[in-house]
Amino acid sequence: MIPFARQLVCFALLLLSPALGAQQRHDPLNSNEIDQLRDAAQDPDQRLKLFLQFARARLDAIEKVRADPKVTDRAQQTHDRLQDFLDVYDELNDNLDTFVQRKADLRHALKGVIDADTEFQAKLRALKTSVESSKEETTKYDFVLNNALDAVDGSAQDHRQLLAEQEEAAKRKKK
Repeated sequence: MIPFARQLVCFALLLLSPALGAQQRHDPLNSNEIDQLRDAAQDPDQRLKLFLQFARARLDAIEKVRADPKVTDRAQQTHDRLQDFLDVYDELNDNLDTFVQRKADLRHALKGVIDADTEFQAKLRALKTSVESSKEETTKYDFVLNNALDAVDGSAQDHRQLLAEQEEAAKRKKK
């Protein structure tokens, strides 16, 4: 009986070990931002504008970190802010997908998203260009910076295509 109980405890610990050893995931949104999103849950225009605002804030935070001479670990903080931007931007795309599945009219919101894509591309490329001269610092965040650039570049094209599809669907609907 005792060996069976020991096996059961070992089995239970084995099942729980990934949960015990897993790192807690950082949420890129603060509680105020989460509340704002919750309030805008059913309004695609407002919700997407909020995601764009939050993504912009993450990019602005990168610029502040890079300009502040008092920052001690600039590379790590830049990495963290880039990851937060990427997480928020991914959430924006997930929300777009959700609203598309719900057959929401996203034409107005998509115009703002496309404008923001262009802005985000410019800021990320400027960051990449400015850091290419200091390679030793960029090794900490080069991967996430390239991921952010790839995500925005790919999504910008998808957003333009989605807008064209939505405009075509609206034309058919009028007829």
